[in-house]
Amino acid sequence: MFKLDERIEFQPKNNHILTVGELLVDMISDKYDESVGNTVFHKFFGGSPANIAMNTKKLGIQSLIASAVGNDGFGTYLRNHLSEENIDTAYVQEVEQSTSMVVVTKSKKTPIPIFYRAADYQLEYNMNLEKALLNSNIIHFSNWPISMNPARETIEKIIKTAKENQILICFDPNYHPKLWGQGEDGIAYTQSIISTVDIIKPSEDDAERLFRRDCPEKQIEKFLDLGAKLVIMTLGKDGVIVSNGEETMRCPSFAKEIVDATGAGDAFWSGFYSAIVKGYTIRESVKLGSAVSAFKLQYMGAVVDLPSLEQIKEQYQL
Repeated sequence: MFKLDERIEFQPKNNHILTVGELLVDMISDKYDESVGNTVFHKFFGGSPANIAMNTKKLGIQSLIASAVGNDGFGTYLRNHLSEENIDTAYVQEVEQSTSMVVVTKSKKTPIPIFYRAADYQLEYNMNLEKALLNSNIIHFSNWPISMNPARETIEKIIKTAKENQILICFDPNYHPKLWGQGEDGIAYTQSIISTVDIIKPSEDDAERLFRRDCPEKQIEKFLDLGAKLVIMTLGKDGVIVSNGEETMRCPSFAKEIVDATGAGDAFWSGFYSAIVKGYTIRESVKLGSAVSAFKLQYMGAVVDLPSLEQIKEQYQL
């Protein structure tokens, strides 16, 4: 059990976190206009696991990403963006399919995305990826790679290897029906994965898509009943609620200004991961995750110029 006032102990390794899944281009509108009629869109680095790899590096821990991009200009743009942040691109596979893209209307709430997928789910398990996994303390993945093969099979192999080697397994259950192929029961498969992971961080929207609408406390019980060991549910302006089944904590939102909510959940993950790696307790790490998310909300785009975790802690007086 992950006790809220205890630290998570990690083995000394070369890399702290390996994120696996979508590396893609976010096309974000310059106006709060869901009609997208006469809206101008701007290109941003994106993909939840990619955002977390970038953010955690900025916050002061070592990160890698395993993903697949196309042999095209967008793929080059994404690779270059990683290289500029000194993140090794050796685990970003280049494939013939086009680099994946998400079109998002600028929003102060949870954005509604339009998906254009091709390269991201072509990620294959190989010895190079396994090397990165075994050299990492934490593995993180989202609903994207489990929604289609071959990436789904890759994640299944990663989970098996991580369990055999006591690597912390963390899952973002950001289920969206449009990610899944026609005739597939994405909800059932997503729920089946929950028992294999250690830490899960659903948003209220994620929980509603998986279980229908309910109060946060009951939603958390459902994740715990399916086998999750620690559930962190983000509640937007209402903060965060966390439970291990025996202990529960709430953390308020620290956000005072919201410019763009894109990537706010990734920013929370990033602050949380950076904190547990740096030796903070789970309770302290949740607060630091909330602070990093609040900082990100002040700026446009999923990845912003974050200060160090220590500077965030000082700024939000934690």
